[in-house]
Amino acid sequence: MSRRSLLRGIGGVGAASLLAGCGVPAAYVEEGDRAGRDLSARDRRLEFANWPLYIDTDDADKSKRPTLDAFRKRTGISVRYTEEINDNDEFFGKISPSLMNHQETGRDLIVVSDWMAARFVRLGWVQEMDRAAQPHVAKNLSPQLREPAFDPGRLHTVPWQSGITGIAYNRKKLGRELRSTKELWADDLRGKVTLLSGLDESMALLLLGNGVDVAKWTADDFHRLCDQIEGLVRTKHIRRFTGNDYIKDLSTGDVLACQAYSGDVIQLQADNPDIEFVVPEEGAELWAESLMIPNLAQHKSNAEKLVDYYYEPEVAAELAAWVNYVCPVPAAQNVLADSGDEELVALAEDPLIFPDADMRGRLAIARDITSEERQGFTKRWNSIVGL
Repeated sequence: MSRRSLLRGIGGVGAASLLAGCGVPAAYVEEGDRAGRDLSARDRRLEFANWPLYIDTDDADKSKRPTLDAFRKRTGISVRYTEEINDNDEFFGKISPSLMNHQETGRDLIVVSDWMAARFVRLGWVQEMDRAAQPHVAKNLSPQLREPAFDPGRLHTVPWQSGITGIAYNRKKLGRELRSTKELWADDLRGKVTLLSGLDESMALLLLGNGVDVAKWTADDFHRLCDQIEGLVRTKHIRRFTGNDYIKDLSTGDVLACQAYSGDVIQLQADNPDIEFVVPEEGAELWAESLMIPNLAQHKSNAEKLVDYYYEPEVAAELAAWVNYVCPVPAAQNVLADSGDEELVALAEDPLIFPDADMRGRLAIARDITSEERQGFTKRWNSIVGL
């Protein structure tokens, strides 16, 4: 089971709305109030919160994490690693009371999807990292991920892993190839298509299929898309909306084509070679889930060292070989290619893990949904998902 095969939430409301729902207003934290007392020099540890199944484990003992063990042996810094993030909004709700009240969260490093990271950055709830202490990040971060609109220069965030939202389909059962998002609406796929339920997870690929520049999409683009999808739901062309449980539907043949994540499909193909993943000719979304250091973290320097460690090509290669998502460190490709291991060499040649020039040209990073847009857009999208 892949890390993303866990059901994830749909990102239903904006940061301000979430907090207002708790009876308190959103609270922006000024730059000068974000740093806490850094105990790193005398307290050689850190607290790292991540998603389940999102780091390498030892084949014989799943409780061991080789890259973290190697980091501790090299630096003397121990890492308490917790797999407590199962849903972006749920985790936001868990730590937001502390952050908005200028209290430390008990975590030095967290990983959330970039659309959620944008909320943290806008609210001033994460600290700028010291890039002078992170030479491997500065050197090895993929150029395509360096300049997200929500965090110019990637000063507050660093990608943990990246991935592609595209189309997965069962070629044997369908009896033909799929190359376009528009082909999902063909008559022979009626009732055999699923879409992702999450607005942030689903929208960009569908907009690209309509020829929209997702870096500049507008409210009109969004509502035209909603009109289209609502019609397809009402005619029962779309079977249902899913979390990451689309994997089961695709494996059993109940669904012939669906929106899917690249890493899931790579792992699924090991058991079912009839499943294919496609980056449509109109393009697909490149997304990232990023590391951040929350305000008042007590081990900021230790956390920065761990982030930089994972940007060493050898370490990035070891992680990429386990998680099978798009590696944010292109230099890791040569490490796998030169390994002499047949399986690792094959991973190095996979454009879904290390996109080549052609693949990069077909990947787009969507602009974020603004806080002003989110509540209304989410209400419209969820009304379609709930039909």
